[in-house]
Amino acid sequence: MQTKSGPLDDLTNLMTNAVGAVKGVGDEVKAMGRAQADRVIADMDLISRDEFEILKTMVLSIQDENAVLKTKVAALEKKIKTLKK
Repeated sequence: MQTKSGPLDDLTNLMTNAVGAVKGVGDEVKAMGRAQADRVIADMDLISRDEFEILKTMVLSIQDENAVLKTKVAALEKKIKTLKK
C-alpha cells in the first residue's frame, strides 16, 4: 500500500482549491457590484415611498378638482352663448 498521495489526489486537491477561490472571487464581484449600485442609486436623489404616496394623493386631488372646474367652465360658456343670442 502507498502512504503518499498520488498525482490524482494532488490534482483533486488543486481543483477543489481552485473552485473555492473562484467562488470567493465571484462573491467579491457580487459585493462590489451591489456596493456600486447602492452608490449610484444614492446619487440619483430619488424620493422616498412616503413622499411618492403624498404626491400621488395630491395629483389625484388636483385631477378631481380640475374635472369639476372643467364642468363649471363648460356650463358658464354655454350660459354665455345663450345670453349673447
